[in-house]
Amino acid sequence: MKKIISIVYFFLCYTSSMAQSIELGLPFYKYFSSQEYSGGIQNYGFAQNESGLIYVANNFGMLEYDGTKWNRYSLPNSTKIRDIVIDDQNRIFAAGQGEFGYFAPGEKGYLEFLSLIPTLPENERNLEEVWKIFRMHNAIIFCTFNKLFVFRTDLQLENIIEAESHFESFFSHNNQLLVHDRGIGLKRLQNSTLELLKNQGELSNTYVSGIAAVGKDERLIFTRDKGIFHYNEAEIKKWAPSNLNEIKNINHVLRLRDGKIALGTQNDGIFIITEAGELTLHMDKSHGLHNNTVLSQFEDIRGNLWIGHSNGISLLELNLPFRLIDQFSNLSGTGYDAFVADDMIYFGTNNGVSYLPQNEKGESKLISNTSGQVYQINSIQNHILVAHNDGAFEINGTRARKITDYQGVWNFLPLKDHPNLIVSGTYTGLVLFEIRDGKVEFLRKLKGFDESSRLMQQDEKGNIWMTHGYKGVYKLQLSEDLQSVSYEFYGVDKGLPTNLLISVWKINDRLLFTTEYGIYVYNHAEDRFEKDEFFRPYFGDDFLITSLLEDPLGNIFYIGEQEVGVLEKQIGGGFQKKHQVFNKILPFLNDDLQNISLLRGNEALFAGNDGFIWFKLDRNSPAFLPGFPTIIRSVYQTGASDSLILMNNHHQSRNVQLKLKYELADLRFEVANPVPNQENDLEFQYWLEGFEEGYGEWTVRKDKSYTNLREGKYTFHVISRDLFGNEGQEAIFEFEVMPPWYRSTLAYFIYFILTMVALYFIYKTIEKRYQKKTKKITAEQTRQLKEKESVLVASQMEIERLKTEKLEFEIKNKNKELASATMHLINKNGFIDHTRTHLTSIIKKSKNQEVKNEIQKVIHSIEKNIKGDKEWEQFEIHFDQVHGDFMSRFKKRYPDLSPQEIKLSAYLRMNLSSKEIAYLMNISTRGVEIARYRLRKKIQLERHENLQEFILKY
Repeated sequence: MKKIISIVYFFLCYTSSMAQSIELGLPFYKYFSSQEYSGGIQNYGFAQNESGLIYVANNFGMLEYDGTKWNRYSLPNSTKIRDIVIDDQNRIFAAGQGEFGYFAPGEKGYLEFLSLIPTLPENERNLEEVWKIFRMHNAIIFCTFNKLFVFRTDLQLENIIEAESHFESFFSHNNQLLVHDRGIGLKRLQNSTLELLKNQGELSNTYVSGIAAVGKDERLIFTRDKGIFHYNEAEIKKWAPSNLNEIKNINHVLRLRDGKIALGTQNDGIFIITEAGELTLHMDKSHGLHNNTVLSQFEDIRGNLWIGHSNGISLLELNLPFRLIDQFSNLSGTGYDAFVADDMIYFGTNNGVSYLPQNEKGESKLISNTSGQVYQINSIQNHILVAHNDGAFEINGTRARKITDYQGVWNFLPLKDHPNLIVSGTYTGLVLFEIRDGKVEFLRKLKGFDESSRLMQQDEKGNIWMTHGYKGVYKLQLSEDLQSVSYEFYGVDKGLPTNLLISVWKINDRLLFTTEYGIYVYNHAEDRFEKDEFFRPYFGDDFLITSLLEDPLGNIFYIGEQEVGVLEKQIGGGFQKKHQVFNKILPFLNDDLQNISLLRGNEALFAGNDGFIWFKLDRNSPAFLPGFPTIIRSVYQTGASDSLILMNNHHQSRNVQLKLKYELADLRFEVANPVPNQENDLEFQYWLEGFEEGYGEWTVRKDKSYTNLREGKYTFHVISRDLFGNEGQEAIFEFEVMPPWYRSTLAYFIYFILTMVALYFIYKTIEKRYQKKTKKITAEQTRQLKEKESVLVASQMEIERLKTEKLEFEIKNKNKELASATMHLINKNGFIDHTRTHLTSIIKKSKNQEVKNEIQKVIHSIEKNIKGDKEWEQFEIHFDQVHGDFMSRFKKRYPDLSPQEIKLSAYLRMNLSSKEIAYLMNISTRGVEIARYRLRKKIQLERHENLQEFILKY
């Protein structure tokens, strides 16, 4: 079963495509004036490099177009350029008046011309016009009226071929060079010689303007004055298809990649025909072109047709699956609805209904008495009905009959249970029509409902669902007598997200309700609305659809608030969403009541602000191919005046080892995408790696500047996005900003040396300070230590002094004690001696022997106890202990001293007064003085020396 469905599906696709081979309307086009491209008026040839840049042979030089800007390059002699060709090495060969050679990037990428004239023999260098250039196999051929100059690809001259008569025209055909030798005929270049083609008939004396192959060994040969010929080597005959009017004054012929043939004429614009001679497009000054004279044609890599005029350049976007049906098709006004019936296409605009016979490339014509605002054209039971501001009309061929004057008819809806009845929504409710006796007649206004009813659909139960733009949804039911209408209102309380901007459509026999928040369907069992899950993956929950249409093949065309597209039906039952290419028509759509009209399978008409836009779904359309690459066109060093660093005409930037001085690190990058006719729609993203973290936002700016960059390595990245959402391949440019002189390697080395020197001096200074501070601290510590030592010494001295004083005091006390003891002893001895003397006296006087004996005993005892020498010896011992062996030392030094003088010395050492000494020595004070005098003599003291001080210090 699935296989059968697939076969049926492809059969429908095939029959649909076969049913209409003629494209309606005119392609999107753009005209470039000589003021816009800053060149001469005449354009003789085109070429395109692999990155998409267009080059034009202009009578002021060579023009270069990058999709945004035009540049112009001149020949050294500033003459016209007649033709250009680009080879695999991106060399742009150019030929003109008295010159031929090629353009190639110079040091900064700016194209410079290198002449090949010096490679010619001296006698061949005086050239006039060089008309054409051909790249054939491994050769580059430059063509003049008299000679062919054949060069190898290494640009070495290989051969010069002269004309037998006079070369008039030159053609590349099946990778062979054909030339027309005036009066002789067409010749083919074969093995460095020209061979005459057979059976040319009258071609030998007529100007041949083009050749197109139509089969094996069969050609169509186009002439300027004698029409078109069908030629093979067996015969030549006039070619005049019945459905093609004669085309005169053909200047240029171009075989397009889709097999069609483009013919450029002298004064009738361009014609595009099929091999069978069917006209598919004609454009002249009254049909889109700005100039009727076509000098050259070129099909670019995307299928766009470039036309070189005698004044300006035209671009026809033949690759787009769109055509404009507007004033150039004699259709004026804003488009609202269209319909195909009886081999006729009807267009409804705000100016009325126009018609155009199918399969004809004519102009539409207005149907009389339909002037005014048209809302809908519909066919019910083969009756073509027009809903009009002024009422309702029925169309029969090219005439219209007014059915009713009831104002403001929006639509027509056949009733499910009443085949001959038609209900229409109007500004003020519903009206009823009836098909009776082969005519459609107005019956009545239905009572009970007066709301404006622009969008209506009927469900399988016969209910009429009407959606109001700002009120909500109404379910309408006609009374059994068809006199009135009852209704039920559905709003947010019935599951709808809002009451605003709701529309109803019938898709695949289901009613869909489009809202600001997605698509809803009605659940009869629950009597409320719920989200439609089938279309949710394609549109999401926040997609507002303003027009929806299903074609016989199941494709669904839609217009959204910000997006237009088609859901292409797939064999498995799902859809493939295509919408990017429709971005082209967004600005041209009717912004009042948006609408899509069906022509046939895969074909639809979109209502436009100016007429209609025809669309044909073709999965092989070049419009669905990837976009052009992004190109960094130029790099400037900015400042007081900008300085060009790099000019680039290729996607991959030249390998420039760019190193910028720090103070000149201000750059501006100019970028482009060669997709034509999108100057204001291209968007770019920029990223300077090494300065930014990643790509920024999309912007329409085609340049990016950076200033005051620090030293380092940078990589500039840019990507582009065209109108169709195609992202161009990323372009990059690497450069390096050198550090300033004060941050260079040499500077850092010098800084290092200076730093080392500075550190050394700082170290030395710090060391000196440290040493000074250390010395100061040391001195302070020494001073403090000395102070402490001084204090300590003073303390010790004080202690010693105190000890000395204490010792002296003790010695003095001891001396006093010793003296006292000595005095006491002396006194005692004196007393005892006195007592002994007295007792001796008593003995002498006493008569009593016994008493004498007893007294003698006492005397004897006394004498025994007072041994003077022993006591003195004992005194000496104690005295020397107290006074440091004074007496021993003194005796040793002065051995001649008498015992009395020794005693005197001891008493003087004890610091006793003369009176005390006199008492101890039992002599008078005078006797002490005499003894002192004698002692001085013996120890030999000077007169000024004090005896007592000497003895005390000894």
